[in-house]
Amino acid sequence: MPFDNLVLNEEIKLPEERIPKTRHGGDIVTFSKHYGIPVNQWLDLSTGLNPHAWNVPDIAQHVWEKLPQQNNQLEKIACQYYGCDNVLAVAGSQMAIQLLPALYQQCGSPQRGRAAVLSPSYSEHQHAWQQAGYAVEAVCSASINTIIADIDVLVIVNPNNPTGEQFTVKQLLAWREQLSEKGGWLVVDEAFMDLTPENSLAQYAHLSHLVVLRSFGKFFGLAGIRLGFVLAEKPLLDKLKALLGPWPVSAPAREVAQIALADVNWQTEVIKRLKISSKKLVGLLEMAHLPISGQTGLFAWVKTPQAYSLFEAFAQQGILVRYFAGTKQVESSLRFGLPKIQQDWQRLVQVLHSVAKPE
Repeated sequence: MPFDNLVLNEEIKLPEERIPKTRHGGDIVTFSKHYGIPVNQWLDLSTGLNPHAWNVPDIAQHVWEKLPQQNNQLEKIACQYYGCDNVLAVAGSQMAIQLLPALYQQCGSPQRGRAAVLSPSYSEHQHAWQQAGYAVEAVCSASINTIIADIDVLVIVNPNNPTGEQFTVKQLLAWREQLSEKGGWLVVDEAFMDLTPENSLAQYAHLSHLVVLRSFGKFFGLAGIRLGFVLAEKPLLDKLKALLGPWPVSAPAREVAQIALADVNWQTEVIKRLKISSKKLVGLLEMAHLPISGQTGLFAWVKTPQAYSLFEAFAQQGILVRYFAGTKQVESSLRFGLPKIQQDWQRLVQVLHSVAKPE
């Protein structure tokens, strides 16, 4: 459907406070109640998950009946997949994010210092360090070099969520070196790195003063499994393991993950498919006069002063996208995930058409 000579319809603006307050994408139930649209009628583009999920096989009955066994092949296969020496499986990288401040106090200075967190970015990082009593500064990438001498912890999401900004291995290692000289940490969240593994710090995760987080659910499209991995030097992982306690990851999750991580053929094919879908999404948004401000293979980010109006227009027609309120540094924006089937793509095109009008 052509979008030539169209501009965004400004008549749909409504007060921003009418949007339900949620900290994450995917909260269909909340928006279903708010807009009066049944849950099963929503198209959820708010999460940045691979819509072409790895197909979970039947799990043998005995896996459900026994406590998780730590001697299976999950950690070995994960090390091969990520290209690192040591990993620790956790119940979603969110669990690790919440424990990192306590872990830092064990491994570094017991005094609560300063943490710098890339902004805009995944909000749980800032929340976790603030809750632990640290002075947290939200920073843009351009200001990191000017403040790194004065901070204890630097948290980077790479590629960043929602901006898609990417940092080079060389730059990240340089920041790690500066922080390590004073006992500080570099934390790199690589939740969206699977499509560009050449940019990962995984192979350097054995270095001290470095913590790398990886998400299983996003690339494999299995968010409900609640599984992630922490990559770091072994002494640090041993301390984190003690904080987690026994059986942090369920036996079925461990079983599924070790099969999926070893499925190289699926990984190769789905990367090709996601690249095609990502290019298609960008094309549709640009034809609708929504220029792309940043992207990864799993989402596209659009900065626009009409972000709220557009969010409402999509939501009123049962499509949920991720809305980010503007700040002094960055104007309001939207993050679009990938549709799954042709019918979903058609719904997106129709709504894009409905929120535009001829010049």
